[in-house]
Amino acid sequence: AACACPACGSTRLSRIGSDGREVLEYVPSHFKVVVHVRPKLSCRACETITQPPLPSLPIERGRPGPALLAHVLVSKYCDHAPLYRQSGIYARAGVELDRSTLADWVGQSAALLAPLAEAITRHVKSGATLHADDTPVPVPDPGRQKTKIGRLWVLVRDERPWGGPAPPAVTYLYSPDRKGEHAQ
Repeated sequence: AACACPACGSTRLSRIGSDGREVLEYVPSHFKVVVHVRPKLSCRACETITQPPLPSLPIERGRPGPALLAHVLVSKYCDHAPLYRQSGIYARAGVELDRSTLADWVGQSAALLAPLAEAITRHVKSGATLHADDTPVPVPDPGRQKTKIGRLWVLVRDERPWGGPAPPAVTYLYSPDRKGEHAQ
């Protein structure tokens, strides 16, 4: 703000209000290294050495924190950014992460999330009404050097229109064909 009146040059200014404006900006994501320091303590009375345990991580003895794993998964499955492209993006930020490392993280994350996916599937299938549909998807068939058609089944439970108390949910299941046993 001006320190002097532009009309007369006086410096005796009193505030009578203000105007504001919001500006939307983008701050690119960045990496940070979190160091967990665990002090080792020795008891002078009994000579016992103690140290607090490390905080748990999604991938034990691994480098990624939960936020980084979530970012990799969302980028891969929601934003459709393949791992080789993510690796290039991270390299521009100064962090070298091989595609194979990211693939390992995705696989380990899938294993960690499998019980949650199974619980959601059980919840969806336990509803009184179930909406289902299948979508044909091409699947590599290495033995024939071609692709075959698999099925991606979507199952939806939504009882809200009928006043049901259960929360809505969706699950996706894969089957190699369209046999009735998969729909059951």
